[in-house]
Amino acid sequence: MGRRRIGTRRTTTRAATLCAALLAVLVTACGALTPGSAADPDRPRRVPSSTAVPKGEGDITLRLTFADAPQMVDALIAAFHKKHPRISIEPRYTQFADYVKSIKLTMASDTAPDLAQFAVGMDDIAARGDILDLAPYRDAYGWRKKFPAAGLDQLTGSGRRAASGRQLYGVPAGLSMTGIYYNKELARKAGVTRPPRTLAEFDRQLAAVKKAGMTPLGVGALDSGGLHLWAALVNSAMPPKKYRNWVKGAAGATVETRQTLAATRKLVEWSREGYFDESANGTTQTDSTAQFTRGESVFLVNGNWAAGQLSEAMGKKAGFFLMPGERPGARAVSSGFSVSYAVSSRTKHPQAAGAFLDFLGSPEAAKIVSENGFLPPDESAVPVPEGVLGEVARAHRRVTADNGMNHFPDFTAPNMLDPLRAGVQKLIAGRTTPEAYLDSLQDVWQERYGSGS
Repeated sequence: MGRRRIGTRRTTTRAATLCAALLAVLVTACGALTPGSAADPDRPRRVPSSTAVPKGEGDITLRLTFADAPQMVDALIAAFHKKHPRISIEPRYTQFADYVKSIKLTMASDTAPDLAQFAVGMDDIAARGDILDLAPYRDAYGWRKKFPAAGLDQLTGSGRRAASGRQLYGVPAGLSMTGIYYNKELARKAGVTRPPRTLAEFDRQLAAVKKAGMTPLGVGALDSGGLHLWAALVNSAMPPKKYRNWVKGAAGATVETRQTLAATRKLVEWSREGYFDESANGTTQTDSTAQFTRGESVFLVNGNWAAGQLSEAMGKKAGFFLMPGERPGARAVSSGFSVSYAVSSRTKHPQAAGAFLDFLGSPEAAKIVSENGFLPPDESAVPVPEGVLGEVARAHRRVTADNGMNHFPDFTAPNMLDPLRAGVQKLIAGRTTPEAYLDSLQDVWQERYGSGS
């Protein structure tokens, strides 16, 4: 922080800009030698405005590459084919880590699939012109009514253009959301009988659990659990518009704010108070969830993807709530994203691909998504489940109604995940300060966006 630090960041930015310019020249020169890598001026950048699958064609086969929920994808494809017998979809599953590493090359090749699951780095692929802008379909199909606003807003790309909401690079299928699970039986032993209505009340509940001799908060900080906790605190403190501007790279956006500093200090305070297990930095999200089911913590930071497991293991003992804000009745905000799909600019069947994306907003798709543990875009199409699954579903409806769904913070930049995750580990261990942590994140932002896209 301070003037010297800011000056260093600006100098670094100018140097990075120059290097980027030189690199761009080299990449352009080499790109002409690589099939499919050079920009094709004749290739369309947007889908056609017509939504009808052209008549008179024979059977159509679309290829889909993805990394999440194979059973859900198979069920969606089967249901879509039943509705559109002339269109077949061939799925290709890739493990998530490999998918993120390879998707840029996959979508740039001459053999790119017709449809691809949206992932970190897709903004770069969109800017490069390798996936189509779906805005004409958003209007023609009426997707603003079929899909929640937050779900579509997350798929508008990054930078200044994203703020206009004119572009659209994907459509959501199953939605995700993070929050706090709690063991109702153990909580009652500490005098906690309801979810907290404010952050201050949650503070008191954590202290009561600690005093009762139990571990208050399960955190799997070795991978994503610590990051989800930090993001939950930031969501409850930082105005969603400012946070989204930062994730999207809007000009002048920053994560170094009064609210984010207070949220980060709160995480450090909880660590110093002993509210996390001593081995939190060596515990994975999966392990922290298993420990929670065994009664080794009273609260747990995790997402809706764990609700089925917890419901089966704990039954009525498991509950769920969103990280509370400073005052009762505050806007419902959470981190989440969707299993979303984009259309390749190299597809020969954009209208058939559009028909599949539109199907994702149907009641049939909603039922399939719900049965596979995700939150459907059209929540009214399925009944509210019982138990903790129902608590998650109702919390998600609150977030949707309040337009409070935020990106996961690592979507800010392809190289943001490591400093986010490692930084939270350092905060928990007392090896960095909140100020230095936020400064390191803003450095990554600055390297990607400069003064704003």
